[in-house]
Amino acid sequence: MYRYDCDLHCHTIRSDGNDTPQEFIDKAAECGMKVVAITDHDIEPPIYISVDNRKIPTVDYAASKGIELVLGYEFSCDTYVDDVHILGYKLDWDNPLVKEEVEREKESKINAYRDLCKLLTENGISIDYEKDVLQYVDEDGSIKYRKKEDVQRKHIFEAIAKKGYTSTWQEAKLLVRDNPKLNIKRRKIDPFDAIKLIKDCGGTAVLAHPFLIDEIIKYPDGRSYTRDEYINRLIEHGLDGIEARYTYSKTSYKGNLSSEEIENYVKEHYKGKVKFFTGGSDYHDDEKKGVKNPRYIGEAGISYEEFNKIREYFI
Repeated sequence: MYRYDCDLHCHTIRSDGNDTPQEFIDKAAECGMKVVAITDHDIEPPIYISVDNRKIPTVDYAASKGIELVLGYEFSCDTYVDDVHILGYKLDWDNPLVKEEVEREKESKINAYRDLCKLLTENGISIDYEKDVLQYVDEDGSIKYRKKEDVQRKHIFEAIAKKGYTSTWQEAKLLVRDNPKLNIKRRKIDPFDAIKLIKDCGGTAVLAHPFLIDEIIKYPDGRSYTRDEYINRLIEHGLDGIEARYTYSKTSYKGNLSSEEIENYVKEHYKGKVKFFTGGSDYHDDEKKGVKNPRYIGEAGISYEEFNKIREYFI
């Protein structure tokens, strides 16, 4: 399978991925990657990791493996629109604005995901927050426990699939998001505020997977936007780039376009409106959980030549 040299959208166990940061870097090195990014959901990246009982900068560990590591943050945005995710790179991770947002997101998720499990159960999909979500079995068959603040919606979708209510976590996601009774709206940061926060912290703002956003967006107050109108508003508020290459065929994308067709559309339609285009696999190492068609590091991304042209925005 073809791999791009640079993958700017990947996850670890710090959010809903299945690799530790060290495991992820080691696997990226085994794949021959040149540049990878850790962009976990709603949490600052791992600045340090422990290796052989030594605390070392994560970027230095990656460099020792021949990898340039980009540190990022995937902001879940817009309470009323699913899958609006702004990737923030090159932020000042010690800035109080980042730390305050992380804490706010933790509380928002804890309350919403506990309520979602209760609501699912009341509607015939029995998901116990403690036994099915906080408790899980790792790839070695050992029982582990998540902290409440570490729970992501994807963990609930995986529990729904594991218990046989759907075949895959992607189907579970659509089951929840398309049923008004089940689709609990947790309070998320406004995307304009996310872009401003990223800029105020010296970072770069990139819209992830634009075509996971619904083609027509409707708000409870009656406002309505097309996807293009919505993205143009983000651009007006300072968006730097858009993720053009992405693994749509392995996600909950509901449209009929291929990943290549989406890439071409994004590049043609937004050329000159943003500074650059990126790419990422949205890797989670779902293979560890038995997903039949998992995403792989570098499956989507950009070439090293492309990265070098925009390097200043990431490192």
